[in-house]
Amino acid sequence: QVQLVESGGGLVQAGGSLRLSCAASGRTFSYNPMGWFRQAPGKEREFVAAISWGGGTTYYANSVKGRFTVSRDNAKDTVYLQMNSLKPEDTAVYYCAAARQRGVPRRWYEYDYWGQGTQVTVSS
Repeated sequence: QVQLVESGGGLVQAGGSLRLSCAASGRTFSYNPMGWFRQAPGKEREFVAAISWGGGTTYYANSVKGRFTVSRDNAKDTVYLQMNSLKPEDTAVYYCAAARQRGVPRRWYEYDYWGQGTQVTVSS
């Protein structure tokens, strides 16, 4: 089992920045690829970013490419999502997730462990 706890969400004006953190505990974290997803009210959960277990491979949704950066510190069992140039359409609950499989999955159903989510609200 892997337990995940997100933090760092909040209210920010358009154009601002936030950094989300996801602290992991339980089974060995460093071997899990990690992903960030988000869900806005009335919408399906969507992929945001993912990172391989070693951090050498990352993927981003087209909507956040160039603005968001995913990273991880396996010594601290933590994965981060740096969000810059935020837009109102980035408003959502953001979830981190860990997968048991190797590779870098980008579909929510490929992930096995989820955090409780953190709210990000971007005002215009």
